[in-house]
Amino acid sequence: MMSSCWQISFHLKGQISEEFENFLEEYFEVYAQNFDENDNDEYIGYTAKDFKEEDMQESAKKRGLSLPPYRVEKLESANWLKYYVIRFAPFEVADFCIYGIHEKEAPQTKKIPLQIYAATAFGSDHQTTRACLTAISELYHNGFVAKKILDVGTGSGILSLAAASLWPKAEITAVDIDEESVLVTQSNTQNNNLDSHLKICQSDGYKAPLVKEKAPYDLVLANILARPLLEMAPDLQKHLSAKGYAILSGFVDNQTDWIISTHQQLGLKLCKLYEFDNWRAALLQKA
Repeated sequence: MMSSCWQISFHLKGQISEEFENFLEEYFEVYAQNFDENDNDEYIGYTAKDFKEEDMQESAKKRGLSLPPYRVEKLESANWLKYYVIRFAPFEVADFCIYGIHEKEAPQTKKIPLQIYAATAFGSDHQTTRACLTAISELYHNGFVAKKILDVGTGSGILSLAAASLWPKAEITAVDIDEESVLVTQSNTQNNNLDSHLKICQSDGYKAPLVKEKAPYDLVLANILARPLLEMAPDLQKHLSAKGYAILSGFVDNQTDWIISTHQQLGLKLCKLYEFDNWRAALLQKA
């Protein structure tokens, strides 16, 4: 990550589709969300590979995608990941104030400050993250006490850090299929002095021995995508304790019935649905 890279900025009108988001995730080494001067969504992809515009267009075409207007720039920073990707404005949601490692000090706030290095573990400032943080806060203020927590697809570790801040006595297991996300989460736990609260490892869903060893869980967090949520629904049911809660996100409005009905068939009931733009999060409880 210590050489120049290409930055491709896509300007969207309306909501991002799941297909386009999957394209960003798979085609680019890193991507992030921003807003242009008119407050429209702007999605920015970064790659240090030799970039050819026609290759990107061909890749999108094979997926049946028509790319929105975009701008191509070459960045000559000695550390493009640090200086271009991870810079997001501090934001407050529920009990928390999230800010990046490029900030020299924590913002003045009455919220719980969490400093996040996003890197390639994208998602720290996304609607689904905000929805999950809101759900975590509401569970806490409703008197729920979590003793064992599992964060599946932890990304930057932001949900685990938030849970550790509210339930400092909880035993938290955070896993991700991506090795980079595991490294980022480890870094973030250390930066926030919460590393003694988390056990972190690489895992394809619930398959790692550590996940099985710590089960069952009072609370499962999974902010991923619709299809993996469906595929892992039986594992969620198996690893969740009786009366335990699950906070699921990463799906959009027209996928909601699909997600909820699948989990209801496994004995989970919907407690609350959270709506952030076109994105949804669900709070479920096991019977």
